[in-house]
This record gives sequence, C-alpha cells and structure tokens, in this order.
Amino acid sequence: MLSEKETTRLSKVLSLILRHRPAFADITLDANGWADVPLLLRNLQEKGYRIDFDILKHIVATNSKQRFSLSEDLGRIRANQGHSVVIDLDLQAAEPPHVLYHGTAARFMKTIQHEGLKKMGRHHVHLSRDVETARAVGTRHGVPVILEVAASRMHQDGYPFFISANGVWLTDRVPAKYLRKLAF
Repeated sequence: MLSEKETTRLSKVLSLILRHRPAFADITLDANGWADVPLLLRNLQEKGYRIDFDILKHIVATNSKQRFSLSEDLGRIRANQGHSVVIDLDLQAAEPPHVLYHGTAARFMKTIQHEGLKKMGRHHVHLSRDVETARAVGTRHGVPVILEVAASRMHQDGYPFFISANGVWLTDRVPAKYLRKLAF
C-alpha cells in the first residue's frame, strides 16, 4: 500500500480531476459528475501516477472528508461536492438543522459581513454540522474564523438546503443577516 503522503497526493489529484479539471486526465464527466473508473485509472497510469483499482478504493474509503463516491457496480467515480465544472449532483432539498457552521479566513470577514457567503466559483456554499469541521476548513485558508449560520431561519425564509453524500450541507448563498461570528 502507499504511504499516507502519496495517498494524500493522489487524493488531491482526484479532487482536481473530478471537481475542476477532468481534461487533466483526458476524461469527461457525465451530466451527474461520474467518470469511468477504468479510463481514469489507465489515463493516470499513462501520466506516471502509481494508482490502480485497489488504491482508488482505499482513497475513497479512507478520505477523511469522504470526498468521493464509487457507483454500486464500482465502474464509476465522482466527487460528492465542490465542483467548479457544470454538473448535476441530483441533490434533493432537505430541512437543515437549527444551525450550521462555515469556516473561513479572517481576511475575508469584511466582505462577508457586507455581502454574506457566496458560492464563488463552486455550485454551492459549503456548511458543516460542527464547529471542528468548520475550523479545519477555515485553517486551510489562514487564521480561521467560524461563522454560525441560522440555517433553520434561512430555510423558513425560503432558502433551499441540500445535503451531499458525505454530509456537507449546501446552499446557494448565505446573506449576512443569517451569520454570527463565533468568539474563541
């Protein structure tokens, strides 16, 4: 089996391909974001990546953020959310918990306080059920800030919410009036 460092590197390559740049591996995603596993593996191997089906299954099973899903027949793979390419994840609207959380960097707070949270280049704004996950996300971008989202109130006001296969809550935007900065 591969080292943790190599597994992480391959996971990042898969994220790049399945969320943003399928052309990097000379593949196309179907309308729902699925890619053909044998073609993906063959093309990555031709590019010099040390990956096979067992390694791919290991990455899908052990990814801490559960970013990927394999189809029931194990012939297709897709990212669960976070796409910048146009796809339809066939998400069903769901009623969110009372509050959700969003981690960001302190340097973005001035804009967020005025404009709220926007999906930017992605399909949705990503929200988590717990502060720890939000903190981990915010830390990736600099000094973390955790925002509490009044999800139930937003939902009552007509904003739709969705939940991805890996438990990430998604919405199109979060206006500033539904946000509260948590103090740590």
